[in-house]
Amino acid sequence: MSEALGHKFGQTLGDYCERAIEPLLQEFADRHGLYLDKQGTRTARTGKKVKWLDNYGNSHDLDFVLERGGSAEKIGTPVAFIESAWRRYTKHSRNKAQEIQGAIMPVCDRHRYCAPFKGCFLAGEYTAGAREQLASMNFRLLHFDYPTIIEAFKTVGIDARFDEGTSDAEFTEKQSKWEKLSTAKKKALWKKLLELNAAGVKAFMEGLEVAVTRSITDVRVIPLHGTAFHCPTVQEAIDFVARYSEEQACYPLLKYEVQIRYSNGDKVDAQFGEKAAMIEFLEHYKSGNWSPIEGDEEEDDQELVE
Repeated sequence: MSEALGHKFGQTLGDYCERAIEPLLQEFADRHGLYLDKQGTRTARTGKKVKWLDNYGNSHDLDFVLERGGSAEKIGTPVAFIESAWRRYTKHSRNKAQEIQGAIMPVCDRHRYCAPFKGCFLAGEYTAGAREQLASMNFRLLHFDYPTIIEAFKTVGIDARFDEGTSDAEFTEKQSKWEKLSTAKKKALWKKLLELNAAGVKAFMEGLEVAVTRSITDVRVIPLHGTAFHCPTVQEAIDFVARYSEEQACYPLLKYEVQIRYSNGDKVDAQFGEKAAMIEFLEHYKSGNWSPIEGDEEEDDQELVE
């Protein structure tokens, strides 16, 4: 097998599968008044890649970002980060899961006050362990497995199966058939992929719908009063707690704690040392701008509690 020919066809197959979710996300964005950022030119950013920063200034390349209040000229508030990935063989699927996790989790942490949806669209061969790893980090998964991809391509006359034993002639034939495929047949192929994975698509899009249309059900504000007592040893700390009188007079305010709960179970917890910072934080939620103001999220008097 020629590595170049095998890589080319695998890339062709993977690129098509990875973009299969894009029309669904675009329709969803249009319906909910959101902006879908994806690979390509956009006035609001440089280059063609979708890049978001983490708290340390590191840039992460992402596939899709749904934004509230965003446009071609303006970056909005992120409500969903969604990655897509194709794998022909399971041997690298765990590495890909870790790569996805490493790209999205730091960005979500930077925008933690809006508790964005974390989604992952996987196409091809992925082990249960790789999928479970992402699910354990609260990713919503959509998986088009290899057999359904092969079945869908058959409907347009392409045998998409390949492995290390596939010959150069076979790869050439497969690639040639793909390049001759009409736009109408490529669209029919996409519809067949959705049809074969209808249950997974429905569950994924419903999860995204719930996350985007969620509402705040409870805002709990807890003013914390007290004085910090420093104990040089663990035993002295135990002794202090044992003899501490809970009926003592009220101590000065230490900080404010806020707990915001959503209808879908999402939550945001934060602590502030000053009243003004607390009010500013809540004003962002009142206005619908759930992301922290750039440059303000690392204030000394502010601490997020996960």
